[in-house]
Amino acid sequence: MNATDSGTHADPAEETATDTDTVRAGKRTVEIHRADKVLFPDDGLTKADVVGYYRRVAASMLPQLRGRPLMLERLPEGLGGPQFMQKDTPDHYPDWIRRARVAKEGGSVTHTVCDDKATLLFLADQACLTFHRWLSRAGRPGHPDRLVFDLDPPGPDFEAVREAARQLCALLDELGLPSFLMTTGSKGLHVTVPLDGTGDFDAVRGFAQEVAQVLAARHPDRLTTAVRKKSRGDRLYLDVQRNAYAQTAVAPWSLRPRPGAPVAAPISRKQLDDPRLTAQSWSLRDVAGVLEQAGSRPWAGVPARGRSLHPARRRLNALR
Repeated sequence: MNATDSGTHADPAEETATDTDTVRAGKRTVEIHRADKVLFPDDGLTKADVVGYYRRVAASMLPQLRGRPLMLERLPEGLGGPQFMQKDTPDHYPDWIRRARVAKEGGSVTHTVCDDKATLLFLADQACLTFHRWLSRAGRPGHPDRLVFDLDPPGPDFEAVREAARQLCALLDELGLPSFLMTTGSKGLHVTVPLDGTGDFDAVRGFAQEVAQVLAARHPDRLTTAVRKKSRGDRLYLDVQRNAYAQTAVAPWSLRPRPGAPVAAPISRKQLDDPRLTAQSWSLRDVAGVLEQAGSRPWAGVPARGRSLHPARRRLNALR
């Protein structure tokens, strides 16, 4: 995988095709080029399938994207072809697509922001399979309103992930912090805490690290905060490294570039008890199943307003 800030790749997904389709998205018409291009060869899934999926899941996905700088994972030729992470917005993108210029070391980057269905479908036409979102919003990029724990298992045992998620959510409950869960579509789960955006990334990451340390100390044989893989053994890694400026986490309802076209799907706590649950329980192969999961509103019980970390930090200090 190649990373780029330039967005200057000349890829086939941007070439003129004789069979250009169009889709309506609100007041706009979006062109879809090479709709029959196979993007998931093992499953026979095409760009038309990807566009159709994002069109149908847009109502659930857009609230998770709006206002946030994005890093776009693009595969113009599908799985097995060139794959890159796009940060900077190419000049040829339509002017109606929102941009957000944010600072980086030595300059700035103009990220794409997806605020509406037309933008979502345009990006799907650009063979963007996965949307990685910032944990902060474009208006206050240095102040996250999301804190993410990434539960990264050492192997295929998903029961270890489910158990770690239960333990982490219980600890967050002790701290008075709401949390919600999501399968990553890869190997593990994300546990996310909504914040009020008053703290900066250093404060939020420091707090997340302390929470992870407390949890690992409670279960030292099963959990670890060791960054080096060789130090983890067969323990599950409590990863908090995404809680940093310009880092991203996969957005809810995103496809993942893996065989089977798995989806990063929000889940309820009750679903943690289902022994059939895996990181890839939902996929593009069963769009109806994804829409059913979205319609169940698994995050309905999470407060709309984020929390300050100050009371939680006082409670955490009492546990250390």
